[in-house]
Amino acid sequence: MQHAQSSAQLSVLVVDPNPGIRANLQNMLNGAGITRVEFAVNAGTAVRQLARRGFDVILCEYDLGGPGQDGQQLLEDLRRERIIPPWAIFIMLTAEGSRDKVVSAAELAPTDYVLKPFTAGMLHERITRALERRAALLPAYQLVAQGQPRAAIQACIDGAGARPRFAFDFARLRAELHASLREPREAERVYREVLAARPLGWAGLGLARAMVEQERIAEAAALLDALIDDNPRLMGAYDLLARCHEARADHAGAQKVLAAAVALSPHMVGRLRRLGEVALDAGDPAAAEQSYRQAVARSRHSAFRTPQDHLGLVKALVARGDASAAGGVIRDMERSLQGAPETAACAALAGALVQDAGGNGAGAVAQLKQAVDAVRGGSALSGAVRADLARACLAHRLDDEAAAVMMAGLGTATPQDAGVSARQATEVFVDAGRPDLAEGMVKQLRAQAQILLGIADEKRNMGDVRGAVQTLLEALNMAPNNLQVMIALVGGILRQVMEMGWDEPLGSLCGEQLAHIRGLDASHPRLAALEAEFAAAKRKYGIST
Repeated sequence: MQHAQSSAQLSVLVVDPNPGIRANLQNMLNGAGITRVEFAVNAGTAVRQLARRGFDVILCEYDLGGPGQDGQQLLEDLRRERIIPPWAIFIMLTAEGSRDKVVSAAELAPTDYVLKPFTAGMLHERITRALERRAALLPAYQLVAQGQPRAAIQACIDGAGARPRFAFDFARLRAELHASLREPREAERVYREVLAARPLGWAGLGLARAMVEQERIAEAAALLDALIDDNPRLMGAYDLLARCHEARADHAGAQKVLAAAVALSPHMVGRLRRLGEVALDAGDPAAAEQSYRQAVARSRHSAFRTPQDHLGLVKALVARGDASAAGGVIRDMERSLQGAPETAACAALAGALVQDAGGNGAGAVAQLKQAVDAVRGGSALSGAVRADLARACLAHRLDDEAAAVMMAGLGTATPQDAGVSARQATEVFVDAGRPDLAEGMVKQLRAQAQILLGIADEKRNMGDVRGAVQTLLEALNMAPNNLQVMIALVGGILRQVMEMGWDEPLGSLCGEQLAHIRGLDASHPRLAALEAEFAAAKRKYGIST
């Protein structure tokens, strides 16, 4: 494999419930000089070990037995919750020959997957190959982790020249970095270069994503249809094609595409959840119920379960007129997800839906007030569920409660609570036919932004430059088109980068805000000076203009 010293330094986590297989894998690894081996008998144990420390290689059995998660579901959680870094080596081991499970394992792009039975030599070869690839890309990944995506892009260009064997891997990372920097045209150019050399599915999918980001929806949909015809197991193409249908308000089309994907790969919880949402939008509560039931069942043993799947199932059952079954789902939610931070709010909102369905408006109001109290008490919610709760409050003339729910979501960004932007918050009221409340929220946000401007000034005067910028970012989220906030934020970012070094995300935001300011008021008295300072900062750090 590698020479003895490097092999001895490798750490491996083996995830397998079978003690005999664990012992056999340990013997294989020891024979290659790898002695730092730890074990996990199920997905929950693996999550705890990986959250505590990193491993060079994860060897995971697909079928982890018992009622818990399988290896694919574990990988989905690890990637979504960012417990393992992008360069982690995750190798799936499986004797499963059924098509749907193999597809499910493959679509999450583990580093590799090995079908049983396999020899020690085969395993060693796969690990060696994965280690060589990681060693080639690691410098670029480390630059990404340090917040230097521009430098990482250059590292990809240099790496492809120095190690042409991994040229496609470097190109893929480079395109993804351009996409993360909101440069879809540059990403498109890289993907087209790859496709000109070889018709790789991931490059075609990346090209379609770049088209969507440029709002070329019809062009992207045509490309995705062709990709699926050529490779029906390119699962990400179905997800993106469904987004294209939704962008054209074709909910039935989106449902059809996602249903086809679930038929091929029925183990992805995120897609099951999405199919439930789309089916409700398409007016098909029976299909929504089926999808949400599967999502609830498949995520039951996940360390990252969310009651929002139960809430979706309640919505589907209410739409079908089955309030009794909906009540059972609520009780299961409260019992099995008692410790989740968003359970109280989700359960109360679900209860309000059931009360409404039964014509008990007073009961619905009582439940909605419980949900709002939970939010005020810190209960986390996704932006979508927060909007659902606000709409339900508006339907019962609970105007203050609806405003409180949306205001509480501004600025939050935890994994459980995606938060909302000022635009999303006001859109809830406009869509509900309450522009008066939207205007009232805008006034509140402006007032909050003014308070935050004062706090940022105090932090800056005390020398807390970073703290001032963070406060100004909160103010921008509350008042995204406020020139005073935008000018203050640009000035704060420029001071931070000049004193503390270039920060790529802040630098990109600074450029975006300057362009926005110019669009709003090209003759603003501070604009020219700020643009000159920005150009000087880029010159200082050798940033290409």
